[in-house]
Amino acid sequence: MKFITEGDLRDLYKKEPFTAYNLESDARLTPGARQFLTDRGINMLNDAFGISTMKKKKSAELPESKNNWKKLRLYSMLKSIDALFLLTVEELLSRDVCLAQITLKLNRQFSCIKNSLKNNGTVENLSCSECTGINENNFSDTLEDCFEITDFHMQLEKGREILILHRLRSALQEVEPVLRELCCSSEEEKKLFEEIVYKVNQIINSLSQLICSAVGGEKCQRKG
Repeated sequence: MKFITEGDLRDLYKKEPFTAYNLESDARLTPGARQFLTDRGINMLNDAFGISTMKKKKSAELPESKNNWKKLRLYSMLKSIDALFLLTVEELLSRDVCLAQITLKLNRQFSCIKNSLKNNGTVENLSCSECTGINENNFSDTLEDCFEITDFHMQLEKGREILILHRLRSALQEVEPVLRELCCSSEEEKKLFEEIVYKVNQIINSLSQLICSAVGGEKCQRKG
C-alpha cells in the first residue's frame, strides 16, 4: 500500500496549485497530508476514509455555526455597551449622585438583558414613571428622542451630564438595527430578539426622561 505524505502534496501544490485531489484506490493519506488538504479546503475524491462525508457534515452544521456567530456578535456589542454604562456611572458619581444611582439601576437591568442572551433567561420589565410623552402604553416602543441634543445643551448647568447620558442612549439605539439585521426566519429567534428590543427600549426611554430632567428640572421637554 502506498502512503501519500504531506511533503508529497506540498511538492505537487508548488508545481501547480489544485482544488481537488484524486486519491488512488491503493493509496492512503498520512495524518499530515490529510491536514494539509483540510487546511486549504481541497476536496478529496475517492477517499476511503470519508473526508467528503466529513465535509458534508461540516456543511450541515453551518446554519448552527452561523446562528452562534450572530449571537456572539450581538453579545459582544452588548458587552461594549455594558462597559459604557459603567464609565457613565463612574463619571456621574462626581457630578450628580442621584443621576448616577438611577443610571446604575438601568445598568443592572441591561446586564440582565445581556446575560439572558446566553442563558435564555427572562428579564422583568422596568417600572415606568409616566411623563407627558412616555407612559405605560409606549414605554417599550421605539420612540424618537424627546429633542435634538446640540451644542446649546453643553452650555447648560447640567451640560456634561446631558451629553454623557445622550452618548449612552445613542449606543443603546444601535441595538435594534443590529438585531433586525441578524434576525432570521426562526420564530424562536424572532421572539427572543423582539423581547430584547422591548427591554432595551425601556432603558432608552428611561434615559430620555433623565435627559429631560437634566435639561428642564421637573418639566417634561418632549415635543408633541
